[in-house]
Amino acid sequence: MKEDFDKLYRSRRNSVCAFMKEQNIAAALFEDSEMQRSPAVRYLTGHPMDALLVLLDSGKSVLVPWDENLAKEKAHADETVPSEQFGRSYARAAAEILGSGNGRTVCVSPEIPFCQFRDYSGRLEGWAVCADEHKAHSFVQELRAVKDSYEIECTRKAASITDEMTELIIAKVRSGEIQTEADAALFAERELRLLGAERTSFDTLAAGPERSFAIHAFPGYTNGAWACEGISILDYGVCYEGYASDCTVTIAKGHLSREQNELLDLVQEAADECVKLYRPNEKILNAVRKADEIFARANRKMPHGLGHGTGLEIHENPFVSMRAGENDVFKAGNIITLEPGLYDKELGGVRLENDVLITEDANEVLTHSRIFRL
Repeated sequence: MKEDFDKLYRSRRNSVCAFMKEQNIAAALFEDSEMQRSPAVRYLTGHPMDALLVLLDSGKSVLVPWDENLAKEKAHADETVPSEQFGRSYARAAAEILGSGNGRTVCVSPEIPFCQFRDYSGRLEGWAVCADEHKAHSFVQELRAVKDSYEIECTRKAASITDEMTELIIAKVRSGEIQTEADAALFAERELRLLGAERTSFDTLAAGPERSFAIHAFPGYTNGAWACEGISILDYGVCYEGYASDCTVTIAKGHLSREQNELLDLVQEAADECVKLYRPNEKILNAVRKADEIFARANRKMPHGLGHGTGLEIHENPFVSMRAGENDVFKAGNIITLEPGLYDKELGGVRLENDVLITEDANEVLTHSRIFRL
């Protein structure tokens, strides 16, 4: 995967700066720290974690990393100044880099903790510190919802690793090497790194027949039996260069009741029918309503959304649920999960989840999870 990263990240920053000029925003602060995690720093510079990015409407970018050596290896910004030079205070760094504001506006995240907002406000002399929604930080979220070619290739790689791991897990279930929830989850933790991924994209959920009724089993996995008689779920994903995959497989083993088979069939039907509606300019609510319609015919209801965007975060825009607006549509470049599911305390749970790229004229299913009948 050959990229000109200086050009890539500068192009992204330039889009943000153009928006800032339109909105009369002179500067924006993007902080990724233990107090406030934000993928915007990585999206705009490539630096993976723990840094402040100061972005000016002129296009200039100053990165203030906690780890100077990591920044030298990963970061792409006009200027890099270690946080140590500012006493490891991002607020002090912002004040010294920006100087006097003369009444101009500087944006911070609308999700900033109050104590940090107060610290920035106290140090940024003459600046109007804005934490409103629909400003620079929201604009970055909108940009991230439509993936560029580099992001798509990273996600394809994450999906490929996930598919390979799924097949290995099923093979080890058949051979008897994987028998418990912990067996499956810990095998995935090790294998993903051997295949080149950074980490799991979220805490793996492995739930055997006794626990698969939960949407997200708690705890994520135990030493209980898994992929044994009944219905089991494995919900997991990996990160490749920061970009997440997210899939769920259901394993149905042995003799199942008519009601359990009905759950499996309904979820499969919803997946098959709704993927047809994951296409550019299609209303998001049409897919949501199709799933609800299929389940309602059997007097069942799905207790979660049909899908969500993935990227540098495991849950990001757009969200495929009733929260979507009436005029919200799928856009080419969206990468979104499709994950119909039904859950019953007595019968167990069934979920089938894959990652879907919206293309210019249709879609491309990136992962290939399925319901395994053993």
